[in-house]
Amino acid sequence: MSRLVFKLNLVALLGLVAFAACAPDGSPSARFAPRVVSIGGSVTETVYALRAGELLVGVDSSSLYPEEARRLPQVGYMRQLSAEGVLSLRPTMVLLTSDAGPPAAIEQIRSAGVPLVLIPSEHSVEGVKAKIRAVARALALEERGEETIRSFERDLAEAQRIVAEQRTRPRVLALIARGPNAMNVAGAGTAPDEMIRLAGGINAVSDFEGYKPLSPESAIAAAPDVILVPSRGLQSMGGVEALLRVPGLAMTPAGRAKRVVALDDLLLLGFGPRTGAAVRELCEKIHRANSDAAENR
Repeated sequence: MSRLVFKLNLVALLGLVAFAACAPDGSPSARFAPRVVSIGGSVTETVYALRAGELLVGVDSSSLYPEEARRLPQVGYMRQLSAEGVLSLRPTMVLLTSDAGPPAAIEQIRSAGVPLVLIPSEHSVEGVKAKIRAVARALALEERGEETIRSFERDLAEAQRIVAEQRTRPRVLALIARGPNAMNVAGAGTAPDEMIRLAGGINAVSDFEGYKPLSPESAIAAAPDVILVPSRGLQSMGGVEALLRVPGLAMTPAGRAKRVVALDDLLLLGFGPRTGAAVRELCEKIHRANSDAAENR
């Protein structure tokens, strides 16, 4: 066989392999698909938004959406990963954010030769787009990534239209609760801070960055019109009545009127593909609560 014929046959063979490795819609087929472990709820949500959920073989415990993600093997909480659990799934790729840890577990996974793809997790509109593009690029689904971004932008534009119609800007105190003895308030630069701004509210506590333990004095000084908590956090507290028994909260305008708003954890904190819809829902909830307060004054 001549060298030219050999090269042509090789090219043809490679073409057949590439064709076989793709489904009719351009996505990887089950036979040639990578085995992906996704760390971080919004990262996992993005994989599903790209219609690539079939590539996942494992997720972390913060991957709560969509429902299919909860049925996958779990490898621990994103900040307390089990390297052994990840490696037991024989992944060919791990998607994770800089929040993932502990460092020793990450290094153990890397040392085993598993490619780690760092996904940006900035709490902003541009951060959502960067996250979608990074996941899409890692999975070789760039076109679907741009489709997902356009869908996100449409949802956000509709949310911004609703925000622009509001005549008030309620003061919102955002609390991250993990049980009655673990209560932090969200300051500037946090995911709740940006979500409140996007939804047309004002963060009632913005004199510090990050999260700090809630004190009775700081709650009273914040004088919020509305108290905002993640849904699972409110459940961990035992509901609204239990939340308002936290010292100081009942003495705030929001506490006296029981104006407590809960939003799904991933919608409030994740900054994933559903952020446009999340902004709309939060806007409607905080302004409805604030409107009810104005009517009762």
